[in-house]
Amino acid sequence: MGQRIRIGIAGYGNLGRGVEAAIAQNPDTAVAGVFTRRDPASVRTLGAQVHRLDAIDACADAIDVLVLCGGSKSDLPEQGPALAARFNTVDSFDTHARIPEYFDAVDRAARANDRTAVIAVGWDPGLFSLARTYGESVLADGATYTFWGRGVSQGHSDAIRRVPGVRAGVQYTVPVPQAIERVRSGGRPALSTREKHTRECYVVLEEGADAAAVERAIVTMPDYFADYDTTVRFVDAETLRREHSAMPHGGFVLRTGKTGHDTTQVLEFALRLQSNPEFTASVLVAYARAAFRLAQRRDFGAHTVFDIAPALLSPKSPAELRAQLL
Repeated sequence: MGQRIRIGIAGYGNLGRGVEAAIAQNPDTAVAGVFTRRDPASVRTLGAQVHRLDAIDACADAIDVLVLCGGSKSDLPEQGPALAARFNTVDSFDTHARIPEYFDAVDRAARANDRTAVIAVGWDPGLFSLARTYGESVLADGATYTFWGRGVSQGHSDAIRRVPGVRAGVQYTVPVPQAIERVRSGGRPALSTREKHTRECYVVLEEGADAAAVERAIVTMPDYFADYDTTVRFVDAETLRREHSAMPHGGFVLRTGKTGHDTTQVLEFALRLQSNPEFTASVLVAYARAAFRLAQRRDFGAHTVFDIAPALLSPKSPAELRAQLL
């Protein structure tokens, strides 16, 4: 094995911790350091050295690829282009509607400075995006369906916690089994938002809060819950901590279509994850390997999962892949 790929971690929340753990499972990678906006003395890692994010340029020569672990709402729109001008980067930007403009901003910064960036890496966008593309490419006459869950939605959970009277809360997105089976049967049903998913909310109330008012505020919330059949269950803080502190997720991508003489075909890709951030982090590390290889080829600018050959993700050589996996 040659020199290990030195990966810096920008941000050390759940995703950053997952990246450090994933690097430990990949012998061709090493942690180049954790970079945080917090006081480095307050951050406990699995062993990586911690530095202030605003001092990262001093460590530039020790970083081959920087994995950005900030949030898509406010962190990455600013950090992505700024850091892609100085480092090879990988991120998990997941605001689907804004990916084109984010790609353009990162691409300009990376290309102007001979850097390689891979954006929107994870399982959706990411692996699910590839599954949708494979399905539509192979089954030209068909329909594509994506189901998410059963899993914790961090954005919807945050929305619950902002409701007056809510002390804490967790929301699960749950696919409707009957809808999945209608697709798996080979049909092409026209499914409404309400028919595809339900939402389950577990809420701890503030003392003296009106449970009925809180429930009404949640189930009628536009853009989050109003278009779904939503169940609100009130629990105590200990129950929420004991039973709902993990972050499972997953889902399905299905493409159903016809080939040849009216033959029904169904393609399905599924994930069942006990830890959303740990799995996403593992995808990021695989794409950090690809980013490093692209940079070595001087293939600069921004890339997405659509642009990257699977062989670039693997630590195996092309000969090993042909012999062992083809």
